[in-house]
Amino acid sequence: MKKDTSYIKVSSYEGKRGEVKKVVLLYSGGLDTSVMIKWIKEEYKAEVIALAVDIGQQADNMEEIRLKALKLGAIKSIVIDAKDEFAEEYIAKGIKANASYQGNYHLSTPLGRPLLAKLAVKVAEEEGADCIAHGCTGKGNDQVRIEGTALALNPDIKIIAPVREWGMGRDEEIAYAKKHGIPVRQTADKPYSYDDNMWGVTGEGGEIENPSLIPPLEKILLITTPPEKAPNTPELLKIDFVKGLPVAVNGKHMKLSELIICLNTMGAKHGVGFTHHIEDRVVGLKVRGLYEAPAAEIIITAHRNLEKYVSTRYENEFKTTIDTKWAYTCYAGLWYEPLLADLNAYIEKVNQKVTGTVTLTLFKGCVEPVAVETPNTIFEEKLATFMASTAFNQNASPGFIELFTLQMRLAQRSEKTVLLSIGKRKNKQLLLRDLKQLVDLKFKIYSTYKTHKFLKSHGIEGILVNKISQPQLKPNLLELLKQNRFDLIINIPTAAKIKGKEKTDGQIIREYALKNKTQLITNIEVTQELINRLQK
Repeated sequence: MKKDTSYIKVSSYEGKRGEVKKVVLLYSGGLDTSVMIKWIKEEYKAEVIALAVDIGQQADNMEEIRLKALKLGAIKSIVIDAKDEFAEEYIAKGIKANASYQGNYHLSTPLGRPLLAKLAVKVAEEEGADCIAHGCTGKGNDQVRIEGTALALNPDIKIIAPVREWGMGRDEEIAYAKKHGIPVRQTADKPYSYDDNMWGVTGEGGEIENPSLIPPLEKILLITTPPEKAPNTPELLKIDFVKGLPVAVNGKHMKLSELIICLNTMGAKHGVGFTHHIEDRVVGLKVRGLYEAPAAEIIITAHRNLEKYVSTRYENEFKTTIDTKWAYTCYAGLWYEPLLADLNAYIEKVNQKVTGTVTLTLFKGCVEPVAVETPNTIFEEKLATFMASTAFNQNASPGFIELFTLQMRLAQRSEKTVLLSIGKRKNKQLLLRDLKQLVDLKFKIYSTYKTHKFLKSHGIEGILVNKISQPQLKPNLLELLKQNRFDLIINIPTAAKIKGKEKTDGQIIREYALKNKTQLITNIEVTQELINRLQK
């Protein structure tokens, strides 16, 4: 165990040695929190109460966890069954918000952390503890979620985060656990850590950490069957929704927590719901996690499709924006942020009509909605069918198109400007037909003196641009170049060598074209090719 670390406590709420007497430790039974019981007793000389919260962990035995904490030295080990509260007060909001962060991460851990923190604060008050502790690192999101929530509920609570303090890496923790006879799941060969609840299992560590490596799923997955080993026959299931929440699977009604556990079993069998996910942590790090969330993937897929079916186009567009903001706010651990309550109010209103039945297939890692039924649909078969029908007035379509696309079409008429400066009469003659096409293309033409004179003699109107050496005459070439007035410059040099050190107008035109990143053409063939392409 490292005695000296670089960690310095700077926040007033952090518990200090000598001040902390009794600690409620959020205990999972895993490596970090198991090592922590002994470490807190040694380093803080404080009593430890282990608190394990049952929120439907899919790979844990809660009674074994309770007994393990006592064996490791906790003065008391408490298990709280919070499965229903987690499902009905936290996951339910996530379902209605189509909870997905930066892809297919359905926020299993962020949804659970506020409840854990809330219960830790409650138990600390009941047990007369002056501090809570957790197993989060100083690089992760969970420290923000747990500590922020705890302080929002009790500003006076003290908090310690041993992983931030002790300076041990995962390999050193495993060695420490082995030295002190602390049984843990991790080994040097399987250094993975997990967060587990009914909404999903999060796997981290080992090959998962490095996105350039392919994680060995056979060593990592806890509940999900790899798709290649899943059944070769698809399974059909029906989920009934009432006001945005699932209430029955295949006609069997059950409370939400039981329904989620049921779908976890069905989905895991078919390899549904695991994902390699790269994400942005709240603290700024780019990381990868491996998530297993069969029920979440099935329910969110079904809910999103039913919600889309009963909502208008504009509701669906706006709801997508709201759902994204909800996911980012939840992920950040801001469960008590007033904005989240505001978002929930809108989400709840939309979900009042999300009632119906969704039929899905589960097969080889995929969940696919194949049918939707609802009394609240906006769908009208007579209007939507591609078969012959007079219900939809197709005579009105052209008028709709004309008005609906009006601004897009008008935008194409916006003014485009071109500067023409073409040396030698022969070059002007070669380009005459093409220059007339610029007029047809609605270009506003500016031209230097001789080019302007030539164009005018052939009926092409434009604006005369005066020489740079005549600043008293307006418009002046240098002023227009400085203003970045032109969208296109066609400058065909005379090829004659100019004596003297003064820059020519042509040289200055080309310099400003480069500076302003204006499209510049100095070749006759290229000019003809461009104008021909513009016409097409």
